[in-house]
Amino acid sequence: MIGENGEQLGIVSRNEALAKAEEAGLDLVLIASGSNPPVCKILDYGKFKYDALKKDKEIKKSQKIIETKEVRLSMTIDEHDIAYRVSSATKFLQEGNKVKVSLRMKGREQAYVKKAIEIVKEFCDRLNEVGFTEKAPELLGKNVFVIISPKKSK
Repeated sequence: MIGENGEQLGIVSRNEALAKAEEAGLDLVLIASGSNPPVCKILDYGKFKYDALKKDKEIKKSQKIIETKEVRLSMTIDEHDIAYRVSSATKFLQEGNKVKVSLRMKGREQAYVKKAIEIVKEFCDRLNEVGFTEKAPELLGKNVFVIISPKKSK
């Protein structure tokens, strides 16, 4: 058992621990139930919960959430459209987000899978300065897609 000021009170019975907590006007909180003997502490439970909640909020605030943005291409995409999508993808990667590049093939376009993969690879090559591909472009149903991650800035 641990007292309200952090001092070790030794191994005491449950009833004795509850009596000491009642005497101090505080709560008896089970800290580590898996240890032998279980560790309990005399403290104000409301303040304990408040501090734990505040600590969790601080941890969440410091975490960076990585989102995945999507850029869609087509088999008949023009040079200007590719340049526009490259600039959008560059902006996403500089913000620290991942970019999913997908190319959907419709109808007869499905016979030209090599051409679709070539278009996606060319798009990825234009983003080499700000990102890298996690793996080679792959065909999944009617779509060719690849995920590009941002390069670590130094």
